[in-house]
Amino acid sequence: MNQISKEDIKQEVFDLYDDYAHNRLDRRSFVQKLSMYAVGGLTVTALMSFLMPDYQGAIQVKSDDPRLKSGYINYPSPKGGGTIKGLLSKPADAKKKLGGIVVVHENRGLNPYIEDVARRAALAGFITLAPDALTPLGGYPGNDDEGRTMQAKRNKGEMEEDFIAAYEYLKNHKDCNGKVGVVGFCFGGGIAT
Repeated sequence: MNQISKEDIKQEVFDLYDDYAHNRLDRRSFVQKLSMYAVGGLTVTALMSFLMPDYQGAIQVKSDDPRLKSGYINYPSPKGGGTIKGLLSKPADAKKKLGGIVVVHENRGLNPYIEDVARRAALAGFITLAPDALTPLGGYPGNDDEGRTMQAKRNKGEMEEDFIAAYEYLKNHKDCNGKVGVVGFCFGGGIAT
């Protein structure tokens, strides 16, 4: 079969993925239900390849981009998880204090996509901090399924405190001008509002 396009897939398949991505459906149930839509040349594997994120293929700013100073830091979150790891990024040629952006991840931890978003925002002229609320459990595990499972084990109020602490850390950072915004995705969108 040729490359799959959005038009080849029924809306119900996207709804299933939404339920899976938001932890309303486990992986086994997702694959079982997805198999009902695998007809003709459209296999379950092809559907999953179309639906699932391709972090490596979608990266726009590599971690070693010379235009950035980017690296992992730890900051205190006394009302949350204790000490939280985050990716701190800023333009390499910054000559003045910058506005800040806290980048809040989805319901699976600090995955490569969120790190890429933080680096892109830094290239736009900001100092960014992308925390990993899974730090108390060992950090983003390298796959989203396990990340969602881990995040479900954390107390939401404590995770909110981790992101508030990230805001305070960034606001008071020596390279920040004290003005900080927040952007979030999925779970992070609820935190950012």
